[in-house]
Formats: sequence, structure tokens, C-alpha cells
Amino acid sequence: MRDVARMTALDPASAAAALRAGDRRALARAITLVESTREADRAAAEALLAAVAAHAGGAARLGVSGAPGVGKSTFIEAFGLHLIERGRRLAVLAIDPSGARGGGAILGDKTRMAELARRPEAFVRPSPSGGAPGGAGRRARDAVTLCEAAGYDAVIVETVGAGQSETAARDLSDMFVLLVAPGGGDELQGVKRGIAEVADLIVVTKDDGALAGPAGDTAAHYAAALRLMRPPTPGWTPRVLLCSALERRGLDAAREAMEAFARAAAPAIARRRAGQALAAMHAELRELLQARLEASPAVTARRAELEPRVTAGALPPSAAARALVETFLAAS
Repeated sequence: MRDVARMTALDPASAAAALRAGDRRALARAITLVESTREADRAAAEALLAAVAAHAGGAARLGVSGAPGVGKSTFIEAFGLHLIERGRRLAVLAIDPSGARGGGAILGDKTRMAELARRPEAFVRPSPSGGAPGGAGRRARDAVTLCEAAGYDAVIVETVGAGQSETAARDLSDMFVLLVAPGGGDELQGVKRGIAEVADLIVVTKDDGALAGPAGDTAAHYAAALRLMRPPTPGWTPRVLLCSALERRGLDAAREAMEAFARAAAPAIARRRAGQALAAMHAELRELLQARLEASPAVTARRAELEPRVTAGALPPSAAARALVETFLAAS
């Protein structure tokens, strides 16, 4: 909280200058500020984001997801080091699962990416998902903006798990990368079809040792499945690659695919980012309206009257919700 207080007290122009100078501690404090749930911090956070907006938007944004145990952190660390060796500066935002009760997060990715986190060209930041759909924290988009303003030319957002709701990661990235572990064809029957349909690149991990053969089979199955799906990004045909992060194989191909995607899909990326900005505005609007409604004393009193009727089956939930909205509007 001390870092938040310090950033809140800073002039937005000074904070923006510190970010642009490459001060990683200033970047960490800025992300802490925008992630803060304190109402008092929102004005400072929004002023800072406005101050850096003109210097953001120039990075390649990659969303990376996969089932637990697929090796996301291992792949991202190896791929990040590969990018750094070729002159790139990389920020990794690892969205960790928040606890259902306390809201805390595991926040272990910085430990699992220890070598990458030590590199001055990299910035690794674990952030709680806050229970957001698809594991994408509400302020993750703001964190991406701050990383771009700090001069990182590639930003990887690692999201929680894999499943239908995981497609929310698309709203944070230009290119969506799905990692899958070697497995049999039966797995493809439940192929997490929803997430595979929005993947621009599928990387089969652990292509080494005894898993090398199964990895090749899995890649072939996914390549065949993709031919039956409509490409999610105009101008780009999704690819399936094999990779061994431990042996550092397949990283060149992944980087070349990322660069080819940026060239081939440039118009689609511009449209996607515009749509993402509007979606973020509407999501923020819903969050603000809900917070205001729940904080209304009139609504709180009316809800205490209606909830017993709803639980008893005497009042439809839709009618109760409408009554609460009308109470809120009348009191505003």
C-alpha cells in the first residue's frame, strides 16, 4: 500500500516520465496503482493512463494459455529469453487464480520464471485474476498499456487454465497462442473446441524424450482439426508447431510465426484493438453501475425486502432485479 500512496501522490507527468525512462520500480508501482480497488486511487490511475496513452500501443501483444501442467511458465521463460537474445524487451503479465474466499492469488510465476525475471530486459509481473472470466484480471488491459509505455516491445499475457471462458484472453492480445501437451486423439473429441477456434497459433509442448512421438501425433491431430475451423484472424492461417522448451527447440519457429502474424494480419490487428477498447469501456461501465447500485442505501433496504420473496419463490428474480433498478434510478 505504501507504493500505491507514493504513486498516488506523484504528478501524472512525473510518473509517466519515470515509466518512459525504463524505471522498473516505477512500472511496478504504477501497475499496483491501477490494480488497486480503492476508490481514492482511481482518479490517479486514470490520470496516469491518460498521460502515457500516446506512448503505448507499439508492442506485440501475445495471449498465452493452456491447461494446468502443459508447461506455460517453462515455455514463456524459454521463449522470453529467446526474444531477449534477439534484442527484444519483454514484459510478462502472469494472471494468477484468485482465491474464491479471500481473493488472494498464488502468484508463483515469478518464481517459476526466475531466470527471465533476473534479466534487465524483462519485466515479470504476477497479478491476481480477481475471479474475472477467463482468468483475465479487470485491470490487465491497463497493465499492458503501462508496459508498452515503459518501452517493452513485446507483452505476453499468461492466463489461467483453458476452457470455453478462456476466450476472454483474446480481449487482451493481438495473437492468441494455445499450448497443448502431447496426448491421444481422444482428447480432441473434447478438444476445448471453443478455445481452439480462437487460437492463432497452437504449440505442442514437451516435444522431447519419450513424449516426442506422441507430440508429433498430437500436432497432426490439431492441424487436421484446424482445417475444419474458420480462421479467427483475417489474413492469417493458424499454425501448429512443436516445441521443447527444455531443449530450446521450436522457439525460432514460434518467433517467426509471431513476426509473420504481425505482418500478415496488420489490418485485422488494428480493428481488433479498436474493438477491444470499446469492449473494455462497456465492461467498465457495467462494473461502475453495479458498484454504484450495490452501494445505494435505498437499494440495500429494498433488496432486504425482496430477497426473502425471491428465495421463497413468491417473486421472479427478473421482477426483483427490475424493482431494484427502478429503486436505484428513483433515488439517483
